Amino acid sequence: MSTYKAPVDDIRFVLFDVLHADAAFQRLGFTDATRDILDAVMDEGARFCETVLAPLNAVGDQAGCTLDKASGQVTTPPGFKEAYAEYAAGGWAGLSSPTAFGGQGLPHAAGVPIKEMIDAANLSWGNFPLLSHGATEALLHHGEDWQREAFLKPLVEGRWTGTMCLTEPHCGSDLGLLKTRAEPRDDGSYAITGTKIFITAGEHDFTDNIVHLVLARLPGAPAGSKGISLFVVPKVQVDRQGAMGEANAVRCASLEHKMGIHGSATCVLNFDGAQGHLVGQPHKGLMGMFTMMNSARLAVGLQGLGLSDRALQNALRYSRERLQMRALSGPREPDKAADPIIVHPDVRRMLMTCKALVEGGRAMAYHSALLLDEAHGDVDDEAARQSADALLGFMTPIVKACLTEWSVECTYHALQCFGGHGYIAEHGMEQLARDARITTLYEGTTGIQALDLLGRKVIQLQGAGLKVMLAMIESFCAGHAGDERLAPFVAPLAEKAAEWQRLTTGVAKAAAGNADEIGAAAFDYLMYSGYVALAYWWARSVAAADASPQPESFKQDKRDTARFYFARILPRAGMHAAAIESGLASLPELGGA
Repeated sequence: MSTYKAPVDDIRFVLFDVLHADAAFQRLGFTDATRDILDAVMDEGARFCETVLAPLNAVGDQAGCTLDKASGQVTTPPGFKEAYAEYAAGGWAGLSSPTAFGGQGLPHAAGVPIKEMIDAANLSWGNFPLLSHGATEALLHHGEDWQREAFLKPLVEGRWTGTMCLTEPHCGSDLGLLKTRAEPRDDGSYAITGTKIFITAGEHDFTDNIVHLVLARLPGAPAGSKGISLFVVPKVQVDRQGAMGEANAVRCASLEHKMGIHGSATCVLNFDGAQGHLVGQPHKGLMGMFTMMNSARLAVGLQGLGLSDRALQNALRYSRERLQMRALSGPREPDKAADPIIVHPDVRRMLMTCKALVEGGRAMAYHSALLLDEAHGDVDDEAARQSADALLGFMTPIVKACLTEWSVECTYHALQCFGGHGYIAEHGMEQLARDARITTLYEGTTGIQALDLLGRKVIQLQGAGLKVMLAMIESFCAGHAGDERLAPFVAPLAEKAAEWQRLTTGVAKAAAGNADEIGAAAFDYLMYSGYVALAYWWARSVAAADASPQPESFKQDKRDTARFYFARILPRAGMHAAAIESGLASLPELGGA
C-alpha cells in the first residue's frame, strides 16, 4: 500500500521563499493571512490528509461507489462520508470563500497547498468537494442576490456540494451541439430536460442537497455556443429564501465504469423537467461556465501535481530499501546480498525526473493561484491587475495540461522503479498510474488546452499573457546577469525566451495563411511553453534558495535538481521546437475507409 507525507517544508519554501506570498497577501488586502495563520492551516491540513484521507485511498479504489437503481441513490466507499463530515466541520470547504457567506476569506493561493495535499492523499475523495468551489465562483460572479443567499452559504459551509453539468452523450467539448432544453415556467423558473454524462459527484451520500450548474437552451435560442444559458438546478428544490422543498426531477441513471478514480462517483444524470433558475443573462451561459471551468482547470493541474508527488515519495522510499544487483562501479553495501536499487543511474534518472517536475511544477502552479488573487484582490493598481489577469489566462492551460501530462510520466516512472511489484495492486502504484490518466482528459483534454493557449491566448489575444511572461524572464535574467551561482541557468533561460518569441511569431505568420497551422503546432507549442516556464521557476527557486534561511543541505538539493532539469529535461523543448517548425506539411491526412 502506498503512503503519503505532506511536503510541508517544500510547500513553505515555495510560498514564502520563492513567491513571498505572505507579503503579497498583506499587500492585496488579505490581512488575516498572516504567516502564523498560514502555518497553522498547513499543519492541520497535513494532519487531516495524512491520517484521515490517505488511508482511505486504497479503500475507495477497491470498493468503489454503488448505485441503487430503484432509488437513484449512490453509496460512497466506506469511510468517505465520515471523512467529508470532518472536512466540513473543520471549515475546509470555505477556506478561500468570502466571509460574507460563511467562508474563511483566505486568498486562493493559501488554499492551493491544501488542495494539493487532498489530491495526493485521496484523489477520488477530493473530487466530491472539487466543483463546489467552481459553483461558488460562478454564483458569486454571475448569480442574482437571492441565488447567492440561497445557495452560497450551504456550499461554502460544506452542507451542500456542487457540480458542473456540460457534457452530453452526443457532444463532449463541442458545447454548441448540446440539446438539453430549458422551458420557462409561470413562476419565473425553468423546466430543465435532458441527459448529462461524466458528471463528477453528480450523486452521493455526503450531503442532503447537490447544486447542479447546468447548461441548456432556451426556446428560440441561437444555434451553436451563442445560444447556451446557465441554470442552477438543485437535487432538492430550493425557494428564494433558501428553504429546501420537494425532490427535484433529476436522477442518477448510472455510474460510469472507469479505468481509475473508482471511489469517485461519475454519473449519468437525467433531468426530466427539473426546476432550475437562470444564472446570468440568457444565451450567455458560457461566461458563467468558464468561470467554473477555469477554476477547475487549475484544480485539475493540482491533481496531477499531487499524484506525481505521492508517486515520487513511494518510489524514493522503495528505491532506498529494495536490494537488487550491484552498482556497476562496485558494491556500495558489501555487507548485504545486493545494493539498494537507488545506486543504479537509471533509477536515479527516473526519480530525479519526477523530483524536477514536481518541485518546479509546484512553484508554477502556486504562482498561478497567486495571480488569481492579484487579479481580483483589493488593489488600486489597475495595470497590475490586468497584467496578472493576462498572465493567469495564459498560464491556466499550461498548468492544467503540463502538470497532468507530467503526472502520467511521473506515475509511470515511479511504477517502473518498483518493477513487477509496481504492476500488482499490493504497493498501490498501479492505482496512482490509473488515477493519473483521467487528469489529462477531464476539464478539457490536453489538445483542447493547447488550442486554447495558442489559438486564443496567443493568436487571438495577441500574446498579452506571453508578453508578461517574457518580461518576467527578461527582468530575472537582467537582475542576475553577474551572479556566478546562477550563470548555468540565466544564459540558457534567456536563449529559450528568445526562441519562444521567435517560434510564436513563426506560427502566427503561418496561421495567417492557413488556420490549420495553429492545430498542427498547438500541442508542441504548449509543451514547449511548459518546459521553458518551468526553467524560469527552477532558476527562481535556486535564487530563492541562496537567499533563504533553509539549511545548506536543502539549498544544495535545489541547486542539484535545477542542474538536472536544465541538463536533462529542458532539452525536450528543442524537440518540440523542431516539431513546431515542421508545420502542417508534416501531418499528412490519413486516407482509407
